[in-house]
Amino acid sequence: MIQDLINKGLQLSQHTIFKRFLGKAGVLVSKPVKLGMLLTTAYGKLVDVESNKSGFDQVKEVMQTFIRLVKAYVNGSYREVSNKSLLAGVAVLLYLVTPIDVIPDFIPVLGFLDDISLMAWFIDSFQKEISNFKTWESNRNFEPTMGTL
Repeated sequence: MIQDLINKGLQLSQHTIFKRFLGKAGVLVSKPVKLGMLLTTAYGKLVDVESNKSGFDQVKEVMQTFIRLVKAYVNGSYREVSNKSLLAGVAVLLYLVTPIDVIPDFIPVLGFLDDISLMAWFIDSFQKEISNFKTWESNRNFEPTMGTL
């Protein structure tokens, strides 16, 4: 099932509507306030959505990790991410929060399937970037004790 979502997400990433979001993402990355508003909206949408589908919580967790990555990028504390990954992820967030997409969100079940598919594609395609950030994030939270010095 997850591979089907990834394949559907790949198709969506090549759709004209998503390419528009990719262009908007390039402009948004240089505007921290607007990017912050997008992150807040996307985070709210991710935590409000409840699903019994297997893997959804994993997708949600990774997208929340990506939101933290973008915040760290904006504040300058993390820059080890490619522009391609950053723009694709921001475009996915724009697609997620915008009601105008390939399958409108007001259509029960199907309306969120394209959102989930696009997130699954992003996670699959940019897993290394997200994994690197999680490693960086966990190392930042490490505080040596006297026994480890």
